[in-house]
Amino acid sequence: MENDSPRADLVRLAKLRICDDTSMMHQWWFEAVDRSMRDIVSKNGPQNEFRPFGGMTVVLGGDFRQILHVVRKGSRQDIVDASINSSKIWAYCNVLRLTVNMRLGASLVPAEQEEIANFGKWILSIGDDNDASDENGEMKVEIPEDLLISDTTNLLMSLIDFVYPDLNDNLGDPLFFQERGILAPTLDSFDI
Repeated sequence: MENDSPRADLVRLAKLRICDDTSMMHQWWFEAVDRSMRDIVSKNGPQNEFRPFGGMTVVLGGDFRQILHVVRKGSRQDIVDASINSSKIWAYCNVLRLTVNMRLGASLVPAEQEEIANFGKWILSIGDDNDASDENGEMKVEIPEDLLISDTTNLLMSLIDFVYPDLNDNLGDPLFFQERGILAPTLDSFDI
């Protein structure tokens, strides 16, 4: 982006920039955005040229308990080294933590709220249970019975039936597909 372009002027006018899922970004992305912002605001004077993001307010959202940046054939250390909190700019960031899980109040039905709360506690307990992991950071996780698929004759169809109950009856309902999905953790487990 040219420093004197209308786009650069628009960036300079914005009071706040929000970037979500930054825990999945490589630190080079983080540093490239920093350099770009410094370059754009340098037109306003050299005083902001040396401040992170050119002195612009940037909110970086992300959950480091979720997926980190993917480093092809990288070791655990390579992945950690590629994360944005390994960047020299990270020292200038103020880390704020959210304390209320808003999704827990998504349902008005008390039984569903309790079920969602229990699931949230279970997920958090996996991330917090650092003592249970071995030297490679791996650990065994006890999966609640209600999340297990008990029919093992055709695993793929059992999974599809579990995630998409009454699929044929709901093909015309877009909300049906917005509320559920199957994630494949690796390409090896993806079957076409």
